[in-house]
Amino acid sequence: MEQKQTFYFYMDDSGTRSLNKNNFIRKDKMDYFALGGILVKEEDKEIVKNKYIEFCNKWDIKDPLHSTKIRGEREEYGWLKQNKTKRALFLNDLNSLLINIPVIGFAAVIDRKGYVDRYKQKYKEKLWPIDKTVYCILVERIIKYIKPLKGIIEIRFEETGKKEDRSILQYTEDLKKHGTPFDKTISSKKYNRLKNIDFKSSVSMRIKRKKKTNLFVQIADLYLYPMAKSGYDSKYKAWVNLFKNKKVINALVSIKTRSKLGIKYSCFDKEKDPE
Repeated sequence: MEQKQTFYFYMDDSGTRSLNKNNFIRKDKMDYFALGGILVKEEDKEIVKNKYIEFCNKWDIKDPLHSTKIRGEREEYGWLKQNKTKRALFLNDLNSLLINIPVIGFAAVIDRKGYVDRYKQKYKEKLWPIDKTVYCILVERIIKYIKPLKGIIEIRFEETGKKEDRSILQYTEDLKKHGTPFDKTISSKKYNRLKNIDFKSSVSMRIKRKKKTNLFVQIADLYLYPMAKSGYDSKYKAWVNLFKNKKVINALVSIKTRSKLGIKYSCFDKEKDPE
């Protein structure tokens, strides 16, 4: 039997799953839901762990590296507001950590208002949960990357809630049984959809929930926000740094194949293909 290379995908969520139009009010106009994170080879996990520990020891970090708190400079990271010089050094070191670890960022991002506006009239009450759409696209694109490498993925995701966690397990089982659930039309065919056998051979059912304190989940969180943000602002500094250093899948595939293999930005005003 052919030996497969094991990859781990650590996944986080960003935004909200709600499809209630009353929620579509944000000053930054980023009304989205995204799933994404980092893909790491089994043999590289120790390297990532050591670099993470080195960074945390240098800065005496005892709390999780949480993207929202760091960006907002609040709670455990409120000290970032107090010293601009120290803040700049910290963010520079954090950026160095993210671009020097052997991982690749993957994500699928949906503009929530665009999703409802596009599909509510057509599907009415049968509109899929937004996380189902995002998850299926995300896993499919990871498989497209690892399949030529004869890889198999083990998915690890941050605990969210009992209902949400059960959904991830169910979506995975459905992909292995039936393949992607999307309409087999010309518009869907252009994405070169995979079949159930592809998911069955490439996705391990050893899926595990991880707490926010897990270091790989923390890194997934730090990667996911820039990937989602780039759908609204392709010049966002954190995204530009990841892209320039080839730490996201979009930087590893050609522009021609990015719509099939790269980060998926769906239901935006214009189909996004950030560079």
